[in-house]
Amino acid sequence: MYTVIQKFHSGWAYLALLLLVIVIANTLIGLSSKKEFTSIDKKIALFALISVHIQLLVGLILYFISPRGKASLGQMSDSALRLTSLEHPLINIIAIVLITIGWSKHKKAIESSAKFKAIVVFYGIGLVLILSRIPWSLWFQK
Repeated sequence: MYTVIQKFHSGWAYLALLLLVIVIANTLIGLSSKKEFTSIDKKIALFALISVHIQLLVGLILYFISPRGKASLGQMSDSALRLTSLEHPLINIIAIVLITIGWSKHKKAIESSAKFKAIVVFYGIGLVLILSRIPWSLWFQK
């Protein structure tokens, strides 16, 4: 069971990252071209939001069943264990909270440019945080 969830978490990460890149590119295009914020723009942002929330949910399940999860918290001198047991989950939770704030702020905004700005700023910061704490050595191990 652990292996299946781990593989799903790793595979879904590609989709979540791709959707984040797409939504950021779409909002940058919309912002620079001064176009109206449409339902397509909203759907793209929503799909990215949903994908990162699914990733969070699967990641939390994985964290609590993984031998590298909470059981490793006492070994902070090992940088690899610290990354997988503390830094990766904590920073990604913060990133997903920021992405969710960006979604909420865009919904409250009236002007299209404000909607695009909220999404590009918060989703962009979230993406950078996520990329900063991916355990790349585990991803490219095989």
